[in-house]
Amino acid sequence: MSANNDSISKTLTVAILLCLVCSVIVAGAAVGLKDQQNLNKANDKKAAVLKAAGLYVEGSPVDEQFNQISTRIVNLEAGRFASEAELQEIRDANLTVENFDQRKSAKMPELSRTLNSDEDEASIRRLEKFAAVYLVETAKGVETIVLPVHGYGLWSTLYGFLALEGDMETIVGLGFYSHAETPGLGGEVDNPKWKALWEGKKLHNTSGDLAIEVVKGVAPQGDAHQIDGLSGATLTSRGVSNLVRFWVGDKAFGGLLKQLKGQGA
Repeated sequence: MSANNDSISKTLTVAILLCLVCSVIVAGAAVGLKDQQNLNKANDKKAAVLKAAGLYVEGSPVDEQFNQISTRIVNLEAGRFASEAELQEIRDANLTVENFDQRKSAKMPELSRTLNSDEDEASIRRLEKFAAVYLVETAKGVETIVLPVHGYGLWSTLYGFLALEGDMETIVGLGFYSHAETPGLGGEVDNPKWKALWEGKKLHNTSGDLAIEVVKGVAPQGDAHQIDGLSGATLTSRGVSNLVRFWVGDKAFGGLLKQLKGQGA
């Protein structure tokens, strides 16, 4: 009996020690790889900006490609680029201007506000005070502006970028870098053929009303504002339509786009 107890005790001791050693190795690897993981996330985001703007070149270093992009912080409430005092407000909240974390700022009461249900078209619950936009500029002005967009689909919040030409009206591209929609259904937001349908579409109609939308089924041929819905993914399609309309509308980037209209290349 004593021998059996000794054997069980030894087995448990070895198992516990093995678990401890594995835990230390895993924890050490997580800490050691954290910087590289953060760098990979930053590069993935930069690549998504470049892809939305139609500037991404496969195989070329992302950092080098991103040199053609300038980052500006926008005050969404005021509809303009942030002042130096407002940039300092961001720094005081322990956020960096260069790599502004919009998701984090949306969770901070001092840098965001709760949306009422009747104004929360994109189902994001909180709207951040500041956002980072990405510009491709020439001597004539803004050639392309890339706006961060997000909103709820069927199963998840989709995070992506919408790129517009310098007229602040014509869509260059739309793409998502993070979501958990159903593969083959809502996940078709990643399908290049569907994303290509957005290219050249206009945000507003001739009366100045916001007209861009994803429709159920197939959009009328030649329509300047409507995009085909995703087959079998009505709620995801509606979510994408709502989030795009929200972020280019008056509650988000609408004020900035009006200010910049006519100043593009």
